[in-house]
Amino acid sequence: MKLKLYILLLITTSLFAQKVETSIDTTKNKIGAQFTLTLKTKVKPTTIVVFPKATNFGALEVIESYPIDTIKENDRLQLIKKYGLTQFDSGKYTIPRIPVLIDKKPIFSDSLLVEVNNVKVDTLKQKLFDIKPIIQVEKPIGNWWKYLLAGIGIIGMVFLGYFLFKKYRKKPVKEIVYSSPIEKATSLLQLLEKKELLQKGEIKEYYSELTDIARDYIEEAIEIPAKESTTSELILGLRAASTKKKMKLSKEILISLEKVLKQADLVKFAKSKPQDFEIANDREVIENTIVTLDKSIPVTVDETSTKAEILKQQLRIKKEKRKKVIAIAGISVFLVVGALTFLIVTKGIDFIKNGFVGYSTTELLEGDWIKSDYGDPSISIETPKVLTRMDVEKTAAKNGMALIKEMQMFGYGSLIGQFNISVSSLKFKKETKVDLSQALNGTVQMLEAQGCQNIFAKEAEFSTEKGIKGIKGYGNFTFNNEKMYYEIILFSQDGGLQQIMFAHKEGDENAEKISERMLSSIELQITNKNE
Repeated sequence: MKLKLYILLLITTSLFAQKVETSIDTTKNKIGAQFTLTLKTKVKPTTIVVFPKATNFGALEVIESYPIDTIKENDRLQLIKKYGLTQFDSGKYTIPRIPVLIDKKPIFSDSLLVEVNNVKVDTLKQKLFDIKPIIQVEKPIGNWWKYLLAGIGIIGMVFLGYFLFKKYRKKPVKEIVYSSPIEKATSLLQLLEKKELLQKGEIKEYYSELTDIARDYIEEAIEIPAKESTTSELILGLRAASTKKKMKLSKEILISLEKVLKQADLVKFAKSKPQDFEIANDREVIENTIVTLDKSIPVTVDETSTKAEILKQQLRIKKEKRKKVIAIAGISVFLVVGALTFLIVTKGIDFIKNGFVGYSTTELLEGDWIKSDYGDPSISIETPKVLTRMDVEKTAAKNGMALIKEMQMFGYGSLIGQFNISVSSLKFKKETKVDLSQALNGTVQMLEAQGCQNIFAKEAEFSTEKGIKGIKGYGNFTFNNEKMYYEIILFSQDGGLQQIMFAHKEGDENAEKISERMLSSIELQITNKNE
């Protein structure tokens, strides 16, 4: 008996744990005007919720069924469904209890009473006039002559276009056939220089063609979708392909390529104008990257080749390898020792620990720091290097950009280099009350979209020396099998959002000192609408 009573209580508790909140924007309205009915429920992320699809709720007609809004609240989701209702007869009506299926169980909303009133017409103030008599109107000639003239004109334009096409059409250019992707890329690079785009001041077109050549080669030779990928996606794809195809690629090659592609994005979308030496260096990086990638692709032997051809090819490969080994055997140890010594002296021991990639935090910490203002309202911060403007179109989601009036983003470093600083500020098109905790969750989701995994986040209060309050999110995540630490500072001023983010390899003491110095230097321009 006790067991049955316990089961009954458990079932009753689970049924009444779910609740549908019911509200309406007004209980009195005029004929044909809209009532907005709102249904709200809080559920777990795994719960399946189905709102009814109906054309009528009682005597009220459903003229609009709005999309479901979802708001994350800790470990639960708040689902908001709105309906537009109307009635074209005056009177008092009841909106009945509406069933909402929660995990296939109907949970009913509350019933509501609404009143629909007539539109009053004051005949004393509104003048009345007699009905106008019927008058005779001459029958118009019609519009047939307009269609006739339009048809003659269209036929004449077709004949004129055909005549001009035959007279001035260019003969089709014979398509050049290349024997290999590397030959195609090398030829196109030479052809690009012959166009003299830089001499004509067409820097944007030059960078567009330069990066297109690199992307085309990567897509054809390494077989990854380079043309449709963003810069970050392309670099991640190259890393994955190098592992899968057993390509021997150094991290410096990928970092150099990423810098050039980001530079190209700034030129194409932010109207950036690099110096002449930067353009020449970017051109050299692209050429060297293509050559290096081509050399790193393992040589495969055609299965249809004869045994003699296979042996001949293998002997040739062994011979070339033997020559290379003999050529570098005597100086390899000296070069390694010399290079390590040079890097330790100039970059610091942490650069060696990071695997010869990224940024020397010793050099950054001990170098000359710069204090600058970024964005509007301005964010003042002291950093080891000047932050450069970033391409916001590649960073922000399209749905988010539709709500944003203005966005500015500045940064230094990258997640691949295990050291990244970014400062951003944005303004919304409509006056918006920003939920900083929700904004922090959005930033964490952006990190996930960039390939970060196992993200652990904590939240705390943060305030500047001038007393501007915000929140601080911090924790760690895994990126490319490396554990990294991050800190995110968020403020909301003037109905906008200001953000500072810093990420580095976990356990890097110099990076931790850089973070402390930067965060202690943060100040914001105080606005009249500071929240």
